[in-house]
Amino acid sequence: MRLFSWLVSLVRLLFYSGLLAVGIMVAAGCLMVFHISQDLPKLPSPLSRIIETPQSLIYAADGQVLIALGEKTSVSLNMVSPDFLNAIVATEDHRFFEHHGVNKLRTFKALYITLFEPGRIQGASTITQQLAKNLFFSFEKTWQRKFKEMLVAFQIEQANTKEQILEAYINQIHFGAGAQGIEKAARMYFDKPAQDLTLAEAALLAGLPKAPTQYNPFRYYDKALARRRVVLNSMVAAGFISADQAAKTDAVHPELHDGRKDARTGSYFLDALIQELVKIYGEDVVYHGGIKVYSTMDSKLQADARTAVAEGMARLDELMGLDKEVKEKPQAALVAIDTASGAVKAMVGGRDYYASEFNRAVNSKRQAGSGFKPFLYYAAFRDRKLHPATVFQDRPVAIPVTGAPDWYPRNFEKTFRGPMILKQALIQSVNTIAAQVVVRVGPAAVVDVATACGVKSPLKSVYSLALGSSDVSVMDMAAGFSTLASLGIYHDPFLFWRVEDARGRVLFEHIVKDRRVLDAATAFQVVDMMEGVVDAGSGRDVRRLGFQRPAAGKTGTTDNYNDAWFTGFTPSLCVSVWTGYDKKKKLSDKDGRGITGGRGAVPIWTDFMIRAMNGEPERDFLIPSDIRYEIVGKTTGCPAVSRQNMDGGDDSPQPVADPSGTIRVALKKGQNPCRGY
Repeated sequence: MRLFSWLVSLVRLLFYSGLLAVGIMVAAGCLMVFHISQDLPKLPSPLSRIIETPQSLIYAADGQVLIALGEKTSVSLNMVSPDFLNAIVATEDHRFFEHHGVNKLRTFKALYITLFEPGRIQGASTITQQLAKNLFFSFEKTWQRKFKEMLVAFQIEQANTKEQILEAYINQIHFGAGAQGIEKAARMYFDKPAQDLTLAEAALLAGLPKAPTQYNPFRYYDKALARRRVVLNSMVAAGFISADQAAKTDAVHPELHDGRKDARTGSYFLDALIQELVKIYGEDVVYHGGIKVYSTMDSKLQADARTAVAEGMARLDELMGLDKEVKEKPQAALVAIDTASGAVKAMVGGRDYYASEFNRAVNSKRQAGSGFKPFLYYAAFRDRKLHPATVFQDRPVAIPVTGAPDWYPRNFEKTFRGPMILKQALIQSVNTIAAQVVVRVGPAAVVDVATACGVKSPLKSVYSLALGSSDVSVMDMAAGFSTLASLGIYHDPFLFWRVEDARGRVLFEHIVKDRRVLDAATAFQVVDMMEGVVDAGSGRDVRRLGFQRPAAGKTGTTDNYNDAWFTGFTPSLCVSVWTGYDKKKKLSDKDGRGITGGRGAVPIWTDFMIRAMNGEPERDFLIPSDIRYEIVGKTTGCPAVSRQNMDGGDDSPQPVADPSGTIRVALKKGQNPCRGY
């Protein structure tokens, strides 16, 4: 009996404790709802005003508006194909007409994942919640924002009909290619009003909002069709169409509107910038958020770059004997970077944006040829007892390769010149000497230097890397050489300075940070050698074509003449230029001779630099304090003038006659010409 009374008392205690706990939780929940609701945005009336967020604007460095994103054209539901309405509901929220703003099952599942899987914030948004999201100026995936969305979704459902909600939704979603809202999307992709969309077209468009860039049919038609198949299956599951209709529609490949398919931004720079913004902030923010983006583009330099590439490709066509009727022509790419900050001032990704949107400046990777040698020579000077006056023999060499046949590097001229100093070897772009140097330093050291300088493409640690056998982008080469131009200060290339939200609050601001990755004196020795390339070597056409400012650079040509490069810089601006066929085809002139970087890329670089530097003050490269100059023989490395000790003794190298002439080299303290170290 006493035990029974004790059990009853325990049950009562647990019951009332449970009631108290529930009461406390309810009270806490009410307080939380009350607190959060104080910060909810005001619901617009009528609901259609929910899409009146200002357009996102992208500015040039001089304040000029480059493009406005998110232009909207609203239409009523009766002006939209019923097939599209069914498709978007089936895909995005198949219980839209049943719930009151929140899908409880999906919400509980999302809550479970959010609470018990750290690092994941699971979405469960209904169409109403997605619409509510546009009232917020923060698009971060936090549970507080999701909770606010739910509260606003309830408000929207209470104050509006389902038809009003759906109409507002279809007019604000983003379909890619600059199209926001179903009317603009229908005209962009199919050149017809939204009410005339067929089931095949409507289902394709309904699949785009999930990832407009990934499923853009102008670029990825097969992916868009695969996504449409998911939409059609959802429509079958929701009872909007039969399985037979879905199968027949799946076999239809709708024709896209040719007249608009490439006219997104008209700019390779803007495409790259928008892609970067979407990666960071998501498409909702970029296209719906009314943000302001202040880019690094210099409008004048961008125009100069387009002109230089267009005129350069016309000259190349003439050199190759290609008339206007030839469909497959060489392409080109150019990237210009401010050496003091890493800001990308200009970018061209092809000869004609409207013929091909593919951005070869950042998305194409090609072998750099001899253009990669400056990284090799820095590695040689950094860790070894080598310097620009060290003598090597230009001779036939066989490099043993483990597990593969021996490597026999060849010079382009297929001749051998005998002894020469390393500076002369770079000026004349001698491959056999570069091969001997990479054997000494090891390919891993070259990879290390190139990566530190800003080459982000994967590099193979093989001997042939010294001759540019790894694929790199034009952006890679511009970034890497920019680090050399600044004598070892690395700046990560970037495309925008600042991002503001619709209220003017700063979301991001780029702060220039200097990071030393190379020794300044050693980098200067390489730059001095590269000045020799421009003054008297494979890049000497820079001078012949009229650019006389202090400049350094290196040409690059692949063995089969598929790629022709020139990457060069002044103290303030680094520019990389590539030319070649997309399908890796030999560049050759009308006489069948291969076209090198000096003939294919140098004229474009020079034309651009003459325009770009016009009116800018002339600057010389800064000389580090521990650098001195010596005049030495090109083949001996020995001084051209005898140096006598003050006490009359003479243990210094003696002058040696050098019939091939002399050249000035930059040496660091402790480095002695004639001795090779």
